[in-house]
Amino acid sequence: MRNYLYNRYLLILILCCLAGCASSPVKGRIPDISEGTERPSFDSTYHYSLGVLHILDDNLDSAIKEYEKALSFDPQSSYLKTELISLYIERGEIQKAITLSKKYLTEHPNNVNAHLLLGGLYLNMKDYKNAVGEYEKVIELDPTNTFSRIYLGTIYAETKNYKKALKTFQDLIRTSPDHLTGNYYLAKILTDMKRYEEAEQSFKKALAIKPTFEPALIDLGLLYEKEKKADQAVELYRSFVDLYPPGTNVRIKLGEIFLREHKLNDAEREFKRILDFDNGNREARLDLGLLYLEKGRLDDAIGEFAILLDGNPNDHRARYLLASTYEEKKMHGKAIEGFKMIPLDSELYGNAQINMGIILKREGKIAEAIESMKRAIRNNRDMPGLYVYLSSLYEEDKKLSSAEGILKEGLSALPQSIDLRYSLGVLYEKTNRFHESINEMESVLKIDPENADALNFIGYTFADRGIRLDEAEKMIKKALTLKPGNVYMIDSLGWVYFRQNRMDLAIKYLKEASDSLPTDATIAEHLGEAYTKAGRVSEAVEIYRQALKLNPANGDLQKKFNELIKGEKP
Repeated sequence: MRNYLYNRYLLILILCCLAGCASSPVKGRIPDISEGTERPSFDSTYHYSLGVLHILDDNLDSAIKEYEKALSFDPQSSYLKTELISLYIERGEIQKAITLSKKYLTEHPNNVNAHLLLGGLYLNMKDYKNAVGEYEKVIELDPTNTFSRIYLGTIYAETKNYKKALKTFQDLIRTSPDHLTGNYYLAKILTDMKRYEEAEQSFKKALAIKPTFEPALIDLGLLYEKEKKADQAVELYRSFVDLYPPGTNVRIKLGEIFLREHKLNDAEREFKRILDFDNGNREARLDLGLLYLEKGRLDDAIGEFAILLDGNPNDHRARYLLASTYEEKKMHGKAIEGFKMIPLDSELYGNAQINMGIILKREGKIAEAIESMKRAIRNNRDMPGLYVYLSSLYEEDKKLSSAEGILKEGLSALPQSIDLRYSLGVLYEKTNRFHESINEMESVLKIDPENADALNFIGYTFADRGIRLDEAEKMIKKALTLKPGNVYMIDSLGWVYFRQNRMDLAIKYLKEASDSLPTDATIAEHLGEAYTKAGRVSEAVEIYRQALKLNPANGDLQKKFNELIKGEKP
């Protein structure tokens, strides 16, 4: 479960939702932690009054100074401490608020609201250990306090202590069975623990308490999708929008399911319906533009992205997509103009620069593309993709030493970059530097032992050379557990079995790969070799014939085909 703790949001909840807000003459900002009635001194009242005037003028710095002076004259005043803590929080001076709250608690150790407040401040600082201590103290003082259990449970969940999180929310539900937030968070924790049936029941309980509670409805839909029950998710979302037609967030989820299932007309209907209710909904308009792009309705996509930019010229994603649509429409000038407008501090800067390089390459302007990428790298040396693409341009231009050099330059700046190390390993393999290639891929695995592509690369390379075949088999099988169904990895495993002379298994996996990707000449060639070695010549001839249609310039493949046709042993 991600983002349990939206610190600012939770702090606001603490400040606003707890019982007994302070009746400040200006505004109630935090729970009233004062105890009893105190008679302030004249000096204290004077500085406090000046502070109130500064607050009314939105001058928090001066207000804090006056409140601090007021407290210096009445250091035991709980009310002034409450007000000053409130101002510290409003000003973002959380550490000062913590210090003053702790001082208050030394004087009033059993004040529940003060412990709740201090817990919230620690939470804001992500000091989970101390926050837990404060919330546990609240439960000790007031076992019926639901706020403390909610915050305590979310901290445990955020820190992946699911066992304690589960118990905390179960305890809350036992004392308050119809607590909406408790049932909802219990369901989210059960989801993270992969206890899906129990999670589903808890989401349903939350929805029974409040049928219009969108977070529970959407998360239940996501749970159905996780379990490959898209039909149930659609039914759930539909039942909601039938009752509440505007249902923007739910309709977006519904439309996204249709997009994933390639039901483009249904998705289009949902996004348009959202815009009927809320013409300014940017997410729906963005999704609609992407849908039009998927459908090839490029002018319609351009129209939607342009509307987004009219409303917000700094929407870099909309600008990037608009430029990408112009690129798709072969309007290269407009595309480059758009990509150039993506600023350096945008996360899309690197993609935009690469897109410009691709356009220039397509136009046969390799030298210009190279210069463009070199400028991009000078502007930002922290984007691995820029180095990788520039290396590919050098390679295209037959400048292999430059291709290698730019990858090494990237690694000097970004030594932990998996993309750069993987690309360098591939380049070494292309230039017949076997040991350097394997060493580079092994360095990838040192950084990320679960990198499926590096595992497959090493395994296939061993198989192609007929060496270390048992090790190759293990590595490729591990890669397939990480990327189930990957066609190239299935081909690699088939090729290992071929080298091990286990023809039944080789043909099984190579045929699966070829059936999944019939346009790949290399996979077809592998299958042809397996058929040949197994004595299934007619099938080998047919698969070679198909492979030659895909790659007629492959001389080795043509030779194998001719030998089979003549009935000669290959």
